[in-house]
Amino acid sequence: METPLLILNFKAYPEAVGPRALELARIAEEESEAAAKAVALAPFIGDLAQIADGVDLPVLAQHCDDRRGGSQTGWVPPEAVRAAGAAGTLLNHAERPLPEATLRATVKRCDALGLETVVCATDTTAAQSMAAMGPTFLAVEPPELIGGNVSVTSANPRIVQETVAQVARINPDVHTLCGAGIKTGADVRRALELGTEGVLLASGVVKASTPRHALAELLTGFET
Repeated sequence: METPLLILNFKAYPEAVGPRALELARIAEEESEAAAKAVALAPFIGDLAQIADGVDLPVLAQHCDDRRGGSQTGWVPPEAVRAAGAAGTLLNHAERPLPEATLRATVKRCDALGLETVVCATDTTAAQSMAAMGPTFLAVEPPELIGGNVSVTSANPRIVQETVAQVARINPDVHTLCGAGIKTGADVRRALELGTEGVLLASGVVKASTPRHALAELLTGFET
């Protein structure tokens, strides 16, 4: 996936599942093209294949498991993510955390299958151990700010700067993102100023009264 990058997580919000998911995905595709900026989507797992087939944007699973295909009821094997047409997966989101050993094994399996990984870290300390796993992206997201109205870039810019520095020291091939409370183009611009290569967000677009306008405004933060 290209950088700078905006990843839009649909979560399981009613505004972004089923037919509404495809509608939102098409809005994101149109705004990405209009702004000439990179956007990736992480829809609800039940909508993964229809979104991957319906738009020409990178699509990510919101989670997958270190399980192989077969008798795995309720699990999400990486092979199934790839078969659905996804480019990769989020891992270890604060709402779906994984034990460290499991996360390491899952990143390794995804890499072997050619799936990009976006690993979420709650703080700089966690980010350091996760950077050593070699994910494609690492997104620092303080849990207390997720879904709120105050951006991590203003509430805790230090955690962003320190994470960027530590990830670059441990594994310069890993791209650092930040998330939690990102709502405006100014928040995105500040994230880049702090050294990140993009943002991960959800409610700032999905819960907005006009998602198209919210996304267009966010993408202005990538303008130089």
